[in-house]
Amino acid sequence: MASDHSYCHRCGNTMDERNVAGTMRPSCDSCGAVVFFDPKLAAVVVVSHEEKILMVKRDIEPMMGRWSFPSGYVDRGEVVEEAAVREVREETNVEVELDRLLGVYSSRGAPVVLVAFAASVQGGVAEAGDETRAVGWFPADELPPLPFPHDDAIMRDWRGDTG
Repeated sequence: MASDHSYCHRCGNTMDERNVAGTMRPSCDSCGAVVFFDPKLAAVVVVSHEEKILMVKRDIEPMMGRWSFPSGYVDRGEVVEEAAVREVREETNVEVELDRLLGVYSSRGAPVVLVAFAASVQGGVAEAGDETRAVGWFPADELPPLPFPHDDAIMRDWRGDTG
């Protein structure tokens, strides 16, 4: 059990792990409090312009040094669509307009849920931001190896493939 959940947030007694609704969770035998872990939400953006896709070479973990779509965490209280636009701007200096929702992607046991969008360029000149080593435009059918588990599904949804 994580140390930040060793003691109950309600009564201060020691927490134990027990099965609650089919999942082992930190629980308090004294007052009945149960800790439910919230997922992290990240926005991913497939930016296209003149039949090319904007990619960033990551300068942070995970997958540092690999090419990926501009992406990042949504801050608590932030509108997801605004976070997506912000992340593209921070990582690439490019202003975008979101065109459509591609999908929501999650995996059992993974703490991060992805919300992916397609976007088009509205302005700016692509250059690396604080969390990126480089930016590049790649033909959609010649992308570098995609580093994250849901990237292939995101591209499939971007292309509109149904099979």
